[in-house]
Amino acid sequence: MPDVPSPHTHPVRVYWEDTDAGGIVYHASHVRFFERGRTELLRAMGIHQSAHADRSSPDAILFTVRRMEIDYLKPAFLDDALVVETSVLEVGGSRVVLDQRLMRGDQLVAEAKVTVVAVGGNGRPRRIPADMASAFGRLQ
Repeated sequence: MPDVPSPHTHPVRVYWEDTDAGGIVYHASHVRFFERGRTELLRAMGIHQSAHADRSSPDAILFTVRRMEIDYLKPAFLDDALVVETSVLEVGGSRVVLDQRLMRGDQLVAEAKVTVVAVGGNGRPRRIPADMASAFGRLQ
């Protein structure tokens, strides 16, 4: 699997659909921004979710959010250029704990601690394959 810098960064732009009537980023939009950051981290690691999403395959592995804590620290606004930073805090048998930060320049807009769990096609937790676990471990 490719080497990925830590933290992994992914740029996002705030569009009208991301805001409330006052042009401020709606709280649920932060969740979408963090999801994009996690997805792009996996892609950078060489893990393509579509390749693992066949739930009928015994090799199916999906990462599902088990827990998310978000601190909203500063407002973000329509047309802001933001960056999602994603770092790995812990890697366990079937889970990964991530720290995600939404930045506007050097300002911290929001921060999330996210626990994702690897599940098989049956929706039950499964051990993260050794090569994936190793790749996550290199990002700690």
